[in-house]
Amino acid sequence: MFRISQLLKTLHDDMVDFKPVKPSRKMPGPVVIWNLIRRCNLRCKHCYSTSLDIDFKDELTTEQIKATIDDLKVAHVPVLILSGGEPLLRPDIYEITAYAKEKGFYVALSTNGTLIDESNIDQIKAANYQYVGISIDGLEEFHDEFRRQKGSFKTSMHAIKLCQEAGIKIGMRLCLTRENFDDLPAMLDLMEEYKVDKFYLSHLNYSGRGKRNAENDAMFKMTKDAMELLYERAWSHISQGIDTDFVTGNNDADGPFLLQWAMKKFGDSHPECVANLKQRLINWGGNASGVNVANIDNTGTIHPDTYWWNHPIGNVKTQKFSEVWRDTQDPLMLGFRESPRPVKGRCASCEHLAICGGNTRTRAFAQSGDAWAEDPGCYLNDVEIGLMSQEQFDNNKALNIPMVEVN
Repeated sequence: MFRISQLLKTLHDDMVDFKPVKPSRKMPGPVVIWNLIRRCNLRCKHCYSTSLDIDFKDELTTEQIKATIDDLKVAHVPVLILSGGEPLLRPDIYEITAYAKEKGFYVALSTNGTLIDESNIDQIKAANYQYVGISIDGLEEFHDEFRRQKGSFKTSMHAIKLCQEAGIKIGMRLCLTRENFDDLPAMLDLMEEYKVDKFYLSHLNYSGRGKRNAENDAMFKMTKDAMELLYERAWSHISQGIDTDFVTGNNDADGPFLLQWAMKKFGDSHPECVANLKQRLINWGGNASGVNVANIDNTGTIHPDTYWWNHPIGNVKTQKFSEVWRDTQDPLMLGFRESPRPVKGRCASCEHLAICGGNTRTRAFAQSGDAWAEDPGCYLNDVEIGLMSQEQFDNNKALNIPMVEVN
């Protein structure tokens, strides 16, 4: 996850009271995104878990989940994100949440929001989630079509209102595509209108149902425009003292692009602050699959992250997560843990590799069958990643030589 607001707040603070960047701290264990159930009441076009409104076999029992929670404590996991399918379809969701909270985990709920209403908002408040993320993928017409359920936009927005009124930290989650790009400014306005704490923009990743819709990924120019809009809105909130949190996921080119944005905006007036930002981005390090992020699916299978469901590395029914995560000799996991990672092509030569970490590997695998091939979802051109000069870029363009062009 790329924390725009957190990084820009430190940049803003540096402009007032400049301080050296502290050394990076290693996380004690991975954040675990846990797909507790595969069943879902929606059939969203971008779904990585290919969920349906049916019961799936071999899902973890309540006791198996509790035993795994005990072991996740041994693995020093700090955060559990309870997801699905639709996690509120599990009748034991509040029991699971209470158990995890008792063990001291930061617990977040990731939901489509359509099952939150007046009948259960008190239970959700009592569960004391540190954060509830609700998916809103555009304005009403697009959202209902994308989520494949008429009325889902109004239902989910009502859920946001209920959570906000109940004092629950709430976030809007949007998966960016070419079709909903034009809705983004109005979505950010809705965030402000509903006083939503957090806005999470997810870039489309090619896996699950989303893989079949890879052609719907936002065009590179649109992606850059969307990111600039987020950076400007986040900076505006910080400047006004509005406490919000803008984050993105699934495209670690967002890090180098934030640096590029900051250099254009503040490079002349505050070069030392921009240098600090660059160091913080290097400390962040980009893609964390298999290192600081892990996934457990509904059957207990362990994966490097949520988009690697085709790649199991163990199962909590028969193995301890703590041991699998620590001792795995899986080749993909070993590659994730190399520094730098064994990426190829543009990624290997990119001057920002230390910032983005080679970006999201699932897109490369989906497109080429090679997890370490260059990421086809990187929206930075060859000039922006240091592979050629602007003059070379312009000459190649004139000669129709293939290259990545975003401007």
